[in-house]
Amino acid sequence: MDMENATPLGNGFGRLPAPATSATAVVDVRGTVTGWSASAQRLLGYPYEDAVGRPVARLLGGDADAMADFSAVLEGRSGTTLLRHQNGHYVKTELQAYPSLDREGNAQWLIVATSPHLSRSQQEPHQGEATTEEAFAQCHLPLMIYDADLRALRGSAGAALELGLTEEQMHGRRVTDILPPHICSTVEEGMRRVFETGEPEEFQVHGRPRRGADERFWAVSVSPLRNPAGQVRHVQLIALDVTEQHRARERLLLLNDVSTQVGSTLDVTRTAQEMADVAVGRLADFISIDLLDPLFRGVEPMPSAEGSVALRRAAQQSVLPDIPESVIQPGEVDDYPKSSPPARCLATGRPSLHRTLDEAIESWQVSDPERAAKVRAFGMHSIMVIPLCARGITLGVAVLVRHRRREPFDEDDLLLAEEIAARAAVAVDNARRFTRERTTALALQRSLLPRRLAAQEAVEVAYRYIPARSRAGLGGDWFDVIPLSGARVALVVGDVVGHGLRASATMGRLRTAVRTLADVDLPPEELLVHLDDLVTHLRTEEDTATDHELEIVTDLIATCLYLVYDPVSLRCTAAGAGHPPPAVVTPDCTAEFIDLPVGPPLGVGGLPFEAVEWEVPPGSLLVLYTDGLVEVPEHDLGRGMALLRQRLERPARSLEATCDDLIQTLLPAQPSDDVALLIARTRALDTGQVATWDLPPDPAAVAGARNEVARRLADWGLHEVAFTAELVVSELVTNAIRYGGPPIQLRLIRDTVLICEVSDGSSTAPHMRRARIFDEGGRGLLLVAQFAERWGTRHLTGGKSIWAEIDIQNERQ
Repeated sequence: MDMENATPLGNGFGRLPAPATSATAVVDVRGTVTGWSASAQRLLGYPYEDAVGRPVARLLGGDADAMADFSAVLEGRSGTTLLRHQNGHYVKTELQAYPSLDREGNAQWLIVATSPHLSRSQQEPHQGEATTEEAFAQCHLPLMIYDADLRALRGSAGAALELGLTEEQMHGRRVTDILPPHICSTVEEGMRRVFETGEPEEFQVHGRPRRGADERFWAVSVSPLRNPAGQVRHVQLIALDVTEQHRARERLLLLNDVSTQVGSTLDVTRTAQEMADVAVGRLADFISIDLLDPLFRGVEPMPSAEGSVALRRAAQQSVLPDIPESVIQPGEVDDYPKSSPPARCLATGRPSLHRTLDEAIESWQVSDPERAAKVRAFGMHSIMVIPLCARGITLGVAVLVRHRRREPFDEDDLLLAEEIAARAAVAVDNARRFTRERTTALALQRSLLPRRLAAQEAVEVAYRYIPARSRAGLGGDWFDVIPLSGARVALVVGDVVGHGLRASATMGRLRTAVRTLADVDLPPEELLVHLDDLVTHLRTEEDTATDHELEIVTDLIATCLYLVYDPVSLRCTAAGAGHPPPAVVTPDCTAEFIDLPVGPPLGVGGLPFEAVEWEVPPGSLLVLYTDGLVEVPEHDLGRGMALLRQRLERPARSLEATCDDLIQTLLPAQPSDDVALLIARTRALDTGQVATWDLPPDPAAVAGARNEVARRLADWGLHEVAFTAELVVSELVTNAIRYGGPPIQLRLIRDTVLICEVSDGSSTAPHMRRARIFDEGGRGLLLVAQFAERWGTRHLTGGKSIWAEIDIQNERQ
């Protein structure tokens, strides 16, 4: 409607068209007529009972153009529309819509229709009929009309209520004279754009409409008001209070952020901190989260006993720098009196909402003066205490405080905090259960790994074991260093596919099996065959014993690399079962990977393994590792092995420094897989430490062998063990001559022990037997077992070797 056609009021304000020329109706959001005036009945002929409850489209005759014009009117643009009279003809009218809310808060529109064809008798309002002026003045929506200078011309009752001003006080004032600056700029810029473009504008603002009012959120609609020439002379501004809708959206957004951001790790402390970080500033000004102490060890907490409660601070956050509101720091224990809200919350599992003037809070402050001083210093006025419950168990409490925001917590905030705490509690409990399983698996795994390496002189060794930090849990990586006969040493690394307790337990069984098979002195390729059979048997046992309804079991697969180094011959022999090849670094810092045949993983069964033998210069490095060192998310296996080779060619101060360098440069901060790393520097036995004699298959050669041994022990200064060594050599040579076959060879090795070896061409292994009292023989190996520290048999390609070790430590001292 054109404001130029309005008649002036006594106070000089412009107003809507003369009430006598207008008919009014009310339409809801569904397009249904809910109000119908007598003037509307006179204009279109429909009585009240025929119009109310019917769709407004009936008045438009279903014409598409008329419907489009009517939709434009609802959007704030006045215009001429044809309305259908009851008798069938159409009435040309000018429509203007004024949005408002019904008693239930639903949107509706007051439709004002003006027709130039009304008769004088039709234009005269009946007594008691509502006029457009009355409708505008009494509208409870904040509705304002501004001129081209952005000064207020009219204001509804709703605007007067929200701004705390009368219509007379608002008249002639700009928005900058009434509202805060950050709201003014947005509103005035929007009105200027409407004057320039003639198009409606919609935007949202928030703030306090008057001093002392709460902060609110408003959806503002600015529409042009045109004169008959189509010029925009005024603008109409309507503000809808959407505070509740905004808060509802914010709550949903906060819950969504909690779901996506809390529980990103399986660490109890980090999960609690994520909850505090998400909620502070959006729900509370200060948050503290305290948990029962057993949670940090992965233990399920027991129901709290009566009395004061000790809780450990897991996380805290504040809108203020350095969190000055807190009385303790994360990791410290806070004692809550029995009557305090946190203690009661922990005991009952129910949340509570408090003002600082509540009796419970005042009693708590009396018993805790330091906390009371914080409350007064920061002006804390509203507090929520929320339990963190999961699976029916209360894990701890979260205390949320407001001191910067003026609005106290309400029941909706309490429900929101409960939902946040419930989701965070599930994440905390998951982290606790992961901590328990990981701690158990790590303890099991460390108990199965060598606590200290066996003493041997063949190699100098350094090693590292790095457990995985992923959700999958610990893996089954392992390593070992096993002394063998003849001063040799076996280096082993392996990896059980999978994670968790099953992988750790399987790793322990395989490590024990390897040590047992190594004691038999099997060649590497034969040892892997026996180990493959063991894995196959273990898998069969698991398939039989596992309840498949309760547990999903994957195939039992493992990889292994078994390497034997001989410091006398300076040769290595190795065989692998689906494992990455070893690296060799020569003394000149040249690194290369051994071209080892890729055997099948353990557990496949039925396939052979091949060994490779090569010579190693003294002082070389033998590097054995699991795939977790070279295969990480950042790059593939090939790239990882190339990086490993580059790092190995860089000189290092020691083996320990080399281990540290490889771990720090090749692994991410949180490795997703276990890593076992074993580095050995080879040593060589001097030729003067080894003596060898070829013996004829003649019993007379026994005496000569004893004499040679006596002279060599004298040269080595081992006089104290000469008798024992002569006795052992005599028995071993006699057995070789009597029960074996040529060629026969005697070898002495002076290492940390004195090693006596007698080899022959027979593959038949000797065994001890119990000789009867009057038997003349059968006591040779029994004597060897009594005088030697340990003894055994090693099968060779052309026969066997019987060896015995004699302790020489006392002789050295």
